[in-house]
Formats: sequence, C-alpha cells, structure tokens
Amino acid sequence: MNKKDLANIRKQFKLDNHLMKIREILNVYVKKESGEIYHQVSQPFQMLEQEAQELFLANFKKVLTGHLDAKLFELKFQRDVEDSTQTILFEGLRAESTEDWKENMLKIVGKMFAHTVYEFDTMVTFIRGEYQKATRKRDSESEEGGDDEVYSSEFVLCSLNKTDQPKKALLFDYIEKEFKSNNAVDPIINLTSPLTGFLFPAFNDNSADVNHIIYCGGKVNQPEGSFIAEVLNCEDIITAVEEKDSFEQILKIVMGDEVDSKVISNVYEEIDKMVQENEENEESESPMLDYRDIERILEVSGVENVDTAKVEQAFKSVVDDEKREIKASSLIPKSIKIETKVADVSVSPKDLKNVQYITYNGKRCLLIEIDEDVVVEGFRLETKTL
Repeated sequence: MNKKDLANIRKQFKLDNHLMKIREILNVYVKKESGEIYHQVSQPFQMLEQEAQELFLANFKKVLTGHLDAKLFELKFQRDVEDSTQTILFEGLRAESTEDWKENMLKIVGKMFAHTVYEFDTMVTFIRGEYQKATRKRDSESEEGGDDEVYSSEFVLCSLNKTDQPKKALLFDYIEKEFKSNNAVDPIINLTSPLTGFLFPAFNDNSADVNHIIYCGGKVNQPEGSFIAEVLNCEDIITAVEEKDSFEQILKIVMGDEVDSKVISNVYEEIDKMVQENEENEESESPMLDYRDIERILEVSGVENVDTAKVEQAFKSVVDDEKREIKASSLIPKSIKIETKVADVSVSPKDLKNVQYITYNGKRCLLIEIDEDVVVEGFRLETKTL
C-alpha cells in the first residue's frame, strides 16, 4: 500500500461521505493494570451524535497519518499461527451479525491486554465499514466515470486510546454569579493521539490484500515489537531509519569515510529517480535494492573502480538476511544538515553537489555555490573574488 493509497482512504473519513460507509462501531473500556473490560457498547455509527462522529473520524484519520516505514507500516501476517489475528479479522469482517463481529473483535482486545499493562485506563475502538474508490476520473465532456463505477472493499479499523484525568480548574457560574472549582471526575478519552491502531485489510492495486495489515506505531520509528508479534501475529519489520543506517554502513565499507560531495549528491539523485519513476508508473510497491542495484548506483554516480565482490560482501556483512532488500524510498533524506561550530547549514540532497569542503590560506572552509545575492539582516553582502 503506497502513500497515495493511504492519503486517499484517509481523506474519506468525513461526515456524510458516500464513498466511506461506516456501518457500526464498538467501544471497549479497559481498566488499567488489571486489563479487565469494564464496559463495552456497539451501535450503528450513524446513531452517534454528530459531534461524537466528528471526534471519532478525526481519530481514525490520525491512525492512518504518518510516513510509511516510520509511523505507518505494512505488515505481513505470519503463517501457521494458531488462532491468528488474520483469521479473527477476516471472520469478523465477513460476520453477518453484529454479535458475531463483536465477538471476534473482543478476541483481539483479549490479545492486546494479555501481556501488556498500562498505567491508565484505555479505550479500544473498532469500526466496520465499506470503502469505495472510483475506477477512473469523471470526464468533463462525456460525464462518464467518477462514481459510475467504483472499486469496493470492506474493512476493519482499530484505534487504541488512553484516558486522561480532568485537570482541576476554576469555573464561573453565570446563573449563580460565583466562582466554583471544577469537581469533574470522569476520565477524558484522548482521541487526538492514538497509542496504536491498524487497518485491515491493506489495499494494493485497488484490491483488498488480506495477507497484509496497516499498523500504526504510537511514536515515529518506534514500532512496538510485542504488539506486532503477539497481538497482530505479523512478521518483524525494519524502520526507515534502520534501512538508512544499513545503507550508509554499506557505502562506508565500499567507498571509505571520505567522499566527494558530488558523489553523495549523485547517489541520492539516482535513488530519487528510481522512486519518482515508480510513483509515475503508479506501482503499488516501492522499488527495492539489492547489492547489484547498489553497485549500479555507485557506478553511475561517479565512484571509481567499483568492485562487485566488495559491494556484495559489504551488503552481506551489514544485512543479516541475504534475501533481504533495502527499500529505496527510505534512503532519501529530506535535507542534509552540515554542523560546524560557526554555523549549521541545511541543504537538499540534490543541492549537496554545490557544497565543497576546501582549504584556503591554511584554513578549512565550506564553499557553497549559489545563484543569488546573499542578504543578512536586510544588507546585501559584498562580493569578494578569491
């Protein structure tokens, strides 16, 4: 599932949207420390008050918000797992009655709190609905397309949220015209920052993929391994940061610690070209790199005398699994930060070629090639010729 697919399904979570039909919602309140279910209630989503619907819809968007392989992860279910979550979700998705659907969702709640203890009460929310997407855009002249023909898939989304205790406050009573303390004791469900969540199934090439699930980690680059393995019964994952670190280690082994800025810029530019071509072709999966791809990238980027055996050995020494590949989209930084005692400079990967590290009059200098005048505090700096 690529970022375009995620963005499209995320923006459908809005009121009265015929492309997103949420049929029912199940809320399960779980007590802290004991992990016991204190209360549960299921009902048609449309029976909620409009304000409550808006709060939940914003929460569901949060579950699907974030960068792939950093906050959101497409996970593959493990095979041959007894009472697997994949089977539970699939049966719940196809359940004809609300009771059967609820029974399956409560099994997952049991898994969530079998080995995990929270210091606060939590609420687990499940929704079951249908997601539709037009097969093609509407033609303005013929008026064909649009909603005339749609891809349609059922889904289950889960959101786990913490509760907060109300803060003490001083209130003003308009009727009695006096100040009073706030004595509220009811816990507040924090729907703005879900602890975790997931969407089943994943969607690839406009069709449901029941062998994968979209998992939302609570914090960036900090997926919860126990939740992935024990609750979702999915295979281990590698974050974008871990992928990038592995790639950098491979480059250092092959090229050494010192390298020309143009070479590094060319490497990132070549990888970005692969990613952009992939997106233009609307491929569902991001391009993956093995040692042969890395060898080719280094050669076209200007690295001299690239040794195939050395690249292969470097790849295998850093990446434990020989069959594993590195996701190209995880390797391109948004910006590259150059830190010095005098100043910090941030440049895009493609502009790194305009930065040179030189020695002038016995002093180390950072030389940045630019096309415009430099303005500091409203003054244009004088130009000097070396």
